[in-house]
Amino acid sequence: MLTANQAAEAAAEVLARTLYAEAGTRPVRAIEALAALAANRARAAQPRPPRVTGAAPFAPGGHARLPEPRPRELAAACRDPFLFPACNPRHLGHALLVAPPPADPALSVCRRIAARALSGALVDPTGGATHWHPAERLPAWAVAREALAEIGGLVFYRLETGQAPARPAAPALVAAA
Repeated sequence: MLTANQAAEAAAEVLARTLYAEAGTRPVRAIEALAALAANRARAAQPRPPRVTGAAPFAPGGHARLPEPRPRELAAACRDPFLFPACNPRHLGHALLVAPPPADPALSVCRRIAARALSGALVDPTGGATHWHPAERLPAWAVAREALAEIGGLVFYRLETGQAPARPAAPALVAAA
């Protein structure tokens, strides 16, 4: 059984490696945004505490904001292959995730950002984003969505729980003359 400190250190390393594999060559702001996205996804996975009856949304017990994610939830969000493609063994970045070069300065930057994200000291520049993709690719689910932010070549979106991804319209039947 891991102590709380060991669990936090392990989660920080998982987050740092994920950030390194996905955005290690991008600007620091993009890496910070990706760490904030992982925290947003971990926060969304937490069960909501019971609401105080009659409390205003921003009053104590009104749940205007969920608590900071615990290390366990943050590490679980980082291991989601649909959120972070480098978790897939067939992805090109998977080797960087499994065995990053130890002396790379970009990995040190990712470790510092991961520590800030776990401590709750990282500001979310994405506006609560839960999904992302590199700007050079446009996945089908993002076609009909409005982006919240584009930071360092990464595009961020917020999809509400239960919201189905966009589907292309069915082709129209046209009669040939």
